Amino acid sequence: MKRVRKGFAKTRKLVEPPHLIAMQRHSYDRFLQMNIDPSQREDIGLQAIFRNIFPISDFNGLCTLEFVSYSFGEHKYTVSECIERGMTYEVPVKITVRLITFEIDEETGVQTVRDIKEQEVFLGSLPLMTDDGVFIINGTERVIVNQLQRSPGLFYTHDNGKSHRALKLINN
Repeated sequence: MKRVRKGFAKTRKLVEPPHLIAMQRHSYDRFLQMNIDPSQREDIGLQAIFRNIFPISDFNGLCTLEFVSYSFGEHKYTVSECIERGMTYEVPVKITVRLITFEIDEETGVQTVRDIKEQEVFLGSLPLMTDDGVFIINGTERVIVNQLQRSPGLFYTHDNGKSHRALKLINN
């Protein structure tokens, strides 16, 4: 005997699940803003980090180092070459900074600009995410695993009254 299957759904449309790797790729691309002109970059990700750190001034107020922009070089090896050679798939990061030196008039205390120099400086290398959503670190594929952060507060746990009770404090 054949069973009758009754559906109570309002629509018969199935929801397409999100492409999880594409979400991580999009997030990393937004963090780097690699293919965006430096003058058009939003104040998010790496751009926001540099804007937050700079300007850096010396204690006497004679020099200030300002952030202008950042750029990426070309990666030396392809993904497959990095895996074969045991290397990291990465790109060099260069930042353009502006050094402003001041003179302070001892009588009036007025600060005037003495010199401005702008230069591109190598900052370091940054691992790149592959099209598969992984990083190649020392020839090994690595993934970023997201985890939820517990809310601050007091958490009480027990093992159904047998022998242990625990109290855990999670602060900000």
